[in-house]
Amino acid sequence: MFILMPIIFVSGILLIALEDKIKINKAAVALFMAISLWMILMYDAYSIFVERNSPLFQEFLTKNPEIALKPITDQFIDFITNRSIVYHLGNVSETLFFVMCSMLIVDIVDKHGGFKSMTSYLTTTHKRRLLWTISFSTFFFSALLDNLAAAIVLLAVLKKLVPDRTDRLKYACMVIIAANAGGSWSPIGDVTTILLWVGKNITASHQITHLFIPALINMLVPLIIAHFWLFKKDAILRAKSIEEKDEYPQIPIRARRTIFVIGVLSLALVPVFQMLTGLPPFLGVLLGLVILWVYTDIMYSRLNQIDETDKLRISSLLPNIDLSTIFFFLGILMSVGALETSGQLGLMSAYLDQHVHEPLLISFLIGLLSSGVDNVALVAATIGMYPVVQQTSELTPYMMSFICDGDFWTFLSYCAVTGGSILIIGSATGVTVMGLEKIDFMYYTKRFSILALIGYLCGAGTYILFFI
Repeated sequence: MFILMPIIFVSGILLIALEDKIKINKAAVALFMAISLWMILMYDAYSIFVERNSPLFQEFLTKNPEIALKPITDQFIDFITNRSIVYHLGNVSETLFFVMCSMLIVDIVDKHGGFKSMTSYLTTTHKRRLLWTISFSTFFFSALLDNLAAAIVLLAVLKKLVPDRTDRLKYACMVIIAANAGGSWSPIGDVTTILLWVGKNITASHQITHLFIPALINMLVPLIIAHFWLFKKDAILRAKSIEEKDEYPQIPIRARRTIFVIGVLSLALVPVFQMLTGLPPFLGVLLGLVILWVYTDIMYSRLNQIDETDKLRISSLLPNIDLSTIFFFLGILMSVGALETSGQLGLMSAYLDQHVHEPLLISFLIGLLSSGVDNVALVAATIGMYPVVQQTSELTPYMMSFICDGDFWTFLSYCAVTGGSILIIGSATGVTVMGLEKIDFMYYTKRFSILALIGYLCGAGTYILFFI
């Protein structure tokens, strides 16, 4: 049954990648995969932990001698439930709470029209100029919010500015590339960067200073090519922008802007909160949510038309959280926890150390794999394979790559996120844009995959040139 574990994991990842074909939600696949792997651990515990002489199990018994006196079955139950499941669930919960709160903050700002204020600055009808404006807006909003939220916001803006679908698809595809590039240099820009930051594999300041330029190159190179290739010189949008009716005119403009500022700062200042307090990042984003909650409740208490605005209160927006995505992350991360507990990730790490003894190459290949395989699973598995090494004077240059802020983790943050742009199914951003705009897989592959690959290679080369 030990051999069955990686087979189940790989099969689950393939089913997740084929979600659109098999019509089974990836959250269901991920949760089933996690439950199956933990069940195998429990039912084949003797073979996995005793016959294979698991160092984790032996360490657990050494630290808890009273448990070593219990029957062997009770030892397995204590180890799997109290040490492994509780331990991994605690680490996973930090990430899930962070993601849930950030999703809710973005939804609050969006529902109150905070992001629509952007459209007043995007009034150009010049196709090439709009392409640059949209791409740079996406790039920086991805770093402040996250790449998925930024893509959704910019698509909403595009639907107003570019009613013609033929034109809008080109902008939407560039949004995918810009969003993933922007998400790679921010600790809150993508779920994978959140994993690396929360797991203390990389610090916020190091990530920003080392990956901003490679990420910018990753976006700029495809953007420059698209500038000359997608649109002719002085081309004008085919249709005029659509004026949208204000759904809640009773909410003051000043209050909307305040909500926008509080929401953006709640996310952007989380790394500062973590550095100043030393507390987990999810507490920082929770603090921002609380401030936003208090402000909006006070604002609504002063409005006369209570019935219409009640639906915008945070307590009413809580059901809008995408629980399917949260369950998906839970399933993936707990699956990786089961593989780590069983020793599978240790075996894979030893194999890679022996046959691919080059950390940067491993990160680069993971980035290419993320074009077709979910990058959350890849990065979570990689974190499990390579624990962060404590820095000492005796470390070899190879092991130095795996310390906190080591080259391996820094380059992985860039590769795992931006590699997802190569195929439209390679990232949550791409899949979301694909669904919202009904973009055909081959449409993106023929027109934008080569642009994304060129950007990926140029950004990777920039990082190696500057920092290696």
